[in-house]
Amino acid sequence: MASITIDNVVKQFANQTVLQNLSLHVPDGAFYTLLGPSGCGKTTLLRCIAGFNDPDGGRILFDKDDVTRVSTHHRDIGMVFQDYALFPDKTAFDNVAYGLRARKVPKAEIARRVNEALDKVSLLALADRYPAQMSGGQRQRVALARALVIRPRVLLMDEPLSNLDAKMRLQMRDVILDLVREAGITTVFVTHDQEEALAMSDRIAIMDRGSIAQLGTPEELYGTPVNAYVADFIGSANVIPVPAERVGTAPAGSAGGAPPHVRYQLCGQQLDGMQGSATLGAQGILIARPEALSLMAPAPHVPNAIAGEVLRRQYLGFKTAYRIRLHDNSEIRVELHAGNMVADFQAGDAVQVLVPADSRIVGA
Repeated sequence: MASITIDNVVKQFANQTVLQNLSLHVPDGAFYTLLGPSGCGKTTLLRCIAGFNDPDGGRILFDKDDVTRVSTHHRDIGMVFQDYALFPDKTAFDNVAYGLRARKVPKAEIARRVNEALDKVSLLALADRYPAQMSGGQRQRVALARALVIRPRVLLMDEPLSNLDAKMRLQMRDVILDLVREAGITTVFVTHDQEEALAMSDRIAIMDRGSIAQLGTPEELYGTPVNAYVADFIGSANVIPVPAERVGTAPAGSAGGAPPHVRYQLCGQQLDGMQGSATLGAQGILIARPEALSLMAPAPHVPNAIAGEVLRRQYLGFKTAYRIRLHDNSEIRVELHAGNMVADFQAGDAVQVLVPADSRIVGA
């Protein structure tokens, strides 16, 4: 096992810089996810760690070993690809055994370790089947067993669940986490699926145009996004430009150590919030999660509330989602969860939208 250090890595293709002096440290045994949309650089970074791409600048270290120019097959990594990359002419047993045979492990040891690896992914009974005779989920489990059986220092996974149906993705999440935790292997996982990232990761690096927009735990990224890009990518958020002014103290009722108090304008009203980024100018962006907002009857008016009208109501079982039109004709989304004992508003009803005073205002 090993920690991974990415030190000011640069990668260019033609005239385009895909990775821009990117630095990241993944501790030994941690599960880190690179999350972002297509073209953000996450797969390029993973390929640099694997040795498939040579960086144009910077260093990559496993523990204290500089592997920047070390060939892929000498880096001692396990790799799980999006398309499984199994040998179609080899059985499940032989696919898993391939890396051990390449390392000249004794035959008896190969048999023991391969059977053990297939048993851990619940495929021992299918050891003699070929990839074409297996489902997508089974092929992915073979690919995972093949990556883990060599006991690599580092496990790299490139969108390994994207070709599976929704039910199988949920099952494979648990399989991957159970095996990785048991083995204690340092893992870097690439995905564009925010739910996968939130459910599986110790920490998530959200990437934007070759840089890390924010690194943190799932709770930190969801609860305290540093900008609108992160807020909009992790979960659902109302992202609203607002005139803002830092007042300098936390709003009344806020917990100790809270960020500075911000006063902002929305629909002609002054509301209280908290500063959510290091800098904040005269124009800020309100980050308001739909589930953090509340709906109330239009009177009497309450502090930190804005008037609106229900445009649409969608009952979704565990929650009811609302689209509210505000008086400036903008819209805001509100989600009320079952069990909150809230009034049941319908399309056309006048309402107040209560915006919590700890809502974050980030720099525009």
